[in-house]
Amino acid sequence: MPKLTYLGHDAFLLEAAKHRLIFDPYLTDNPLAVTDPKDVRVDYVLLTHGHGDHVGDALDIAKANNATIIAPFELATYCSRKGCQVHAMHIGGSYRFPFGRVKLTIAHHGSGLDLGGDALAYMGNPCGFLVTLDGKTLYHAGDTGLFMDMKLIGEMNPLDVALLPIGGNFTMDIDDAVKAAEFLQAKLTIPMHYGTFDVIEANPHEFREKVAKLGLRSCVLDIQESLEF
Repeated sequence: MPKLTYLGHDAFLLEAAKHRLIFDPYLTDNPLAVTDPKDVRVDYVLLTHGHGDHVGDALDIAKANNATIIAPFELATYCSRKGCQVHAMHIGGSYRFPFGRVKLTIAHHGSGLDLGGDALAYMGNPCGFLVTLDGKTLYHAGDTGLFMDMKLIGEMNPLDVALLPIGGNFTMDIDDAVKAAEFLQAKLTIPMHYGTFDVIEANPHEFREKVAKLGLRSCVLDIQESLEF
């Protein structure tokens, strides 16, 4: 039975029978995170896009663990040039890894990494991830606005867990995320990408209550809280 732990913002640790994965490990500069990147032990690092609050500590974590970074092609290429082991993918593509299957979905967002000064590196298209392992499927939407194809994602991939941003400003707000939950019809929906900064303040319990009115199950995870699914 997979175990999911919320690390703050869009960062999650996903543990299966034999493998450990981390999504968007924004830890060191995250004002709410309490996990020390040096304590992270993983086999794979999954990056949805190239913004600093998602790439975060990915390079250091990947090198320390000899872990493989899974990311859209341009972002994976950047990580490779920084000395990391990578597996590049792109939207609509899927691949079977030792832990299970990964498929990249669209995400309506941007993807550029601030290199300091006047330099901003283009990191290709942002993505979401469908990860199937130990017989369960998880959807990490990444940073995204609402899009109609979420309904198609849910129809084609029976979801055990969906992770959705709710903070607004850069992504869906609560009401858009509720509609996304309705489209996806996951067995469990968990909010993310809220509260880290003032501009994305949102009440996750309001999201949970609105999802419940649709007859769907949702839960709010505190930072470092885990659940099995």
